[in-house]
Amino acid sequence: MQLQAIQNRIYDVRGLKVMLDFDLAELYEVENRALKQAVKRNIDRFPNDFLFQLTKKEWQELITNCDKLPEGVKFSPATPFAFTEQGVSMLSSILKSKKAIQVNIAVMRAFVFIRQYALSHKELSDKLKELETRYNKQFKDVGEALNYLLQKDKEVETFKKRRRIGFKSGGK
Repeated sequence: MQLQAIQNRIYDVRGLKVMLDFDLAELYEVENRALKQAVKRNIDRFPNDFLFQLTKKEWQELITNCDKLPEGVKFSPATPFAFTEQGVSMLSSILKSKKAIQVNIAVMRAFVFIRQYALSHKELSDKLKELETRYNKQFKDVGEALNYLLQKDKEVETFKKRRRIGFKSGGK
């Protein structure tokens, strides 16, 4: 299973990385209705930090902001379930087919990859902030020197344009 295909199905909702029920049903090769029924039969395995249902407002925002959603689900009257990484992992305990196991492994790898990417991105951002703080005074000094030189050039131009007074040679 392609890692990129799974990563494209991970959305950011409520500040969490989640997968939606219809995407998981497609990956597991089961009907979305069957997946939801299995979850509802085992709802005790899915606390709020594993699974939540999108509000109508969240669903509309996701439809508006995300162009990778399948056309058929955009007009569904029911809002989808959102599974966090732990919720997806819990799905493998209620969907016991070989396909479910393979998909679950691939999905876990996708979540790990995204987490590692986010950490490396944060480390890079932190390093840039550190460098900016460390060299801020030097950059400020360079900026002030450039401004001084620019102002000095303007003063010289103004000085050259003045009408000179005093003794003039050449009879004028």
